[in-house]
Amino acid sequence: MSSRSLSMGALVAVAVVASACTGKTPGNSPGNPSASPPSSSTPSGLPYAGAPKVANPLPATVLSGDPCSDALTAEQIDTLLGAPVHSEGGRTPGVGPDCGWTNSARGSQIGVGYDISTHSGLSGVYRNTKPQAAVWKPLSGIQGFPAVGHAGQTGRTPPPDFCAVTVGIADDLAVDVSVSLGRAKIGAVEPCDVAAQAADAVLTTLKTKAGG
Repeated sequence: MSSRSLSMGALVAVAVVASACTGKTPGNSPGNPSASPPSSSTPSGLPYAGAPKVANPLPATVLSGDPCSDALTAEQIDTLLGAPVHSEGGRTPGVGPDCGWTNSARGSQIGVGYDISTHSGLSGVYRNTKPQAAVWKPLSGIQGFPAVGHAGQTGRTPPPDFCAVTVGIADDLAVDVSVSLGRAKIGAVEPCDVAAQAADAVLTTLKTKAGG
């Protein structure tokens, strides 16, 4: 994959700033679909750092699989990226499994990562990413779940082609959805808007998995 690869090892470094508190570091090993997810019951002290509470959480079981097969359907990927698309799975140690999809012809990419191990959900992003992000856009909600778009680093020009959206599906669970725009879209669309559309598609898939 390219240097803008959206396998979440690269994404988390930008989107969640690989905080020292969570120990997030890039990883390239495949996700483990059999890994047992943590309980979705709200741990004491969550949410914090100004993060909104998740009113109607999804069960932790929706993040128990492989994002390459569970996060987006073939139809959703075709709508978002077109074809042909190459996918590559991985795992960020201390965070969870991830997957990146790339349309090389267009230069566009989507990445999805399941944060199942930090147990901080959106709170960790508010505490660790917000102070360092050049772009920080709390969203009104994606299918009823709190979310925020973020990109870049303070003191630097925001990237014109990249944005990550983190969605809290429970107070202690989150999904990162990031996009890198294709060459024809740079300057024509807002990357955080596209990332929100991709996140909406992921939430549709996860809610279906939950039986909702």
